Amino acid sequence: MIPRYSRPDMVAIWEPEARFRIWFEIEAHATQKLADLGVVPQSAAKALWDWWATKPAIDVAAIDAIEAVTKHDVIAFLDWVAQQVGPEARFMHQGMTSSDVLDTCLAVQLARAADILLADLDALLAAIKRRALEHKFTPTMGRSHGIHAEPTTFGVKLAQAYAEFSRCRARLVAARADIATCAISGAVGTFANVDPQVEDYVAGQLGLSVEPVSTQVIPRDRHAMFFATLGVIASSIERLATEIRHLQRTEVLEAEEYFSPGQKGSSAMPHKRNPVLTENLTGLARMVRSAVTPALENVALWHERDISHSSVERYIGPDATVTLDFALARLTGVVDKLLVYPERMEKNLNRMGGLIHSQRILLALTQAGLTRDDSYRLVQRNAMKVWEADGALGLLDLLKADADVTARLSPAELEGLFDLGYHFKHVETIFARVFG
Repeated sequence: MIPRYSRPDMVAIWEPEARFRIWFEIEAHATQKLADLGVVPQSAAKALWDWWATKPAIDVAAIDAIEAVTKHDVIAFLDWVAQQVGPEARFMHQGMTSSDVLDTCLAVQLARAADILLADLDALLAAIKRRALEHKFTPTMGRSHGIHAEPTTFGVKLAQAYAEFSRCRARLVAARADIATCAISGAVGTFANVDPQVEDYVAGQLGLSVEPVSTQVIPRDRHAMFFATLGVIASSIERLATEIRHLQRTEVLEAEEYFSPGQKGSSAMPHKRNPVLTENLTGLARMVRSAVTPALENVALWHERDISHSSVERYIGPDATVTLDFALARLTGVVDKLLVYPERMEKNLNRMGGLIHSQRILLALTQAGLTRDDSYRLVQRNAMKVWEADGALGLLDLLKADADVTARLSPAELEGLFDLGYHFKHVETIFARVFG
């Protein structure tokens, strides 16, 4: 995690003290159920919870010092708790194995991280919706291959982003449900030394579901899906960020990031206003996606378990969630303050002498009796003159002067085919589909 790209609430989930507190709750809840089942004394569970009620500080340095000797993090933690609680602590971890604690803890952390990310997505969706409604009928150039295609509205562009991030949210809800599983099944997952009722109880206390077959570890296909979902969200962030970057290019300049008072765009060129936030988002998206392949490779473990996944998850768990949290918040700010220039959009719409209406003319000629191939040829031969003149010529004027065209369409009919509003007659339908 890099502080520059981190926000405190998400970082807090991954702090060592937070992890140890989750470990304790897992152990204490398990001990409580074992006591209820008569496996360990009730006094053992009481001793743990009484100590916990004092809101003790977790001495991370002391636990690390023990681990330096034991070379085992869970044992180090158990030893430290035993030093605090006393003899009753010997009943902790009865029948359990380290993965019961580690995997269940990771599930809690990822579920909590998902909750923050879902709130981030809600904020982003609200910002996109507000700007989409603001620009529902703001005409702008639609482009394919980076080339002028046909008119659309800036609101429709944002409606697409809203629909995409809505799908991202639904995927994350599913991924959260998939990852939020508890395993308290002991060595190789057979429950030989710990009753399945303990797992049920701990899962209920922590808001998790039980893992049907844990084999000592929670299967990593769950984690792979979780991180893949984060990767898709990151790609959606990059898609919108890239659109804004293109729209901010000097030759286009239909929208741009907010440029605050005192901000400087270049150390060398005082005139620069660079799309630094969306460029940053493109880079952050790459970092989030870099967690996906290692997560997929973690699925194939040896037999019932190994720990080849462990070091990977110590990296990607914090890094991917912290980075995505920051990126979503940054994109929300970009959308919220985005500067939109309808006059420049209009100028660009008129940039190429009416070429954006070529399809309507093509269709009208076919409806007037020409074959599609002949219609295409007639429109293209006039359109290419406009193209080669860089928009200095007008397509409508050229068509009116083309006898082969006017033999089929009158000047008045041709003029009617250049109506910009024609392209927006179903915008309300699109918005109803997206926003309800």
